[in-house]
Amino acid sequence: MQTFWWLLLIPIALGVISGLLKPTKKKKKKRVASSSKSKTKTVSKELLNHRRLKVCRTDEVILTSLLSDLNGPEFERLLALYFRDQGYEVREVGIGGNDGGVDLVIIDRRGEKTAVQAKCYSNHNLVPVQTVRELGTAKRNHDCILALLITTSDLTGPAKKEAEQYRVDYWHGGLIEDKLRRWGKWNPGKRKIFN
Repeated sequence: MQTFWWLLLIPIALGVISGLLKPTKKKKKKRVASSSKSKTKTVSKELLNHRRLKVCRTDEVILTSLLSDLNGPEFERLLALYFRDQGYEVREVGIGGNDGGVDLVIIDRRGEKTAVQAKCYSNHNLVPVQTVRELGTAKRNHDCILALLITTSDLTGPAKKEAEQYRVDYWHGGLIEDKLRRWGKWNPGKRKIFN
């Protein structure tokens, strides 16, 4: 009978000892690629939480923030400021919420309307084909002739094909960053993000 108890206690004791000797796993820090450099940087919890929020900081802060530091509504606001300075009348349709596939309607000097969908994604998230389809359909709901998808990242392969089929123009991350820099009013890094 004593042998029986020893046979029960030995596996339990070995399990406890191995659990104590096992190295603890360290949590990995989230890393995000910087849009202005090829290096990665550690993103603070404060910034990650901000990107999830649907609030919009002041224009001054937006104009001095990297694209990777903006949330969706701020990216939409930045585009609205850009298009106004380019001579368009801008209607902010769905800032940060249920937009039905259109964030801005821009109207040129001839009165031609373009439906704009803005997607503020990190570099590794690509815009899916569904977004292109929604914009292609939603432009009619806003009486727009043209459609423009602007993303801080890029489109998936099928989304690019769908964009050609639906005649949806798109500006990917590198192109929009170049346009904003040439605009001259967007100066990322000139000010701290959170004061």
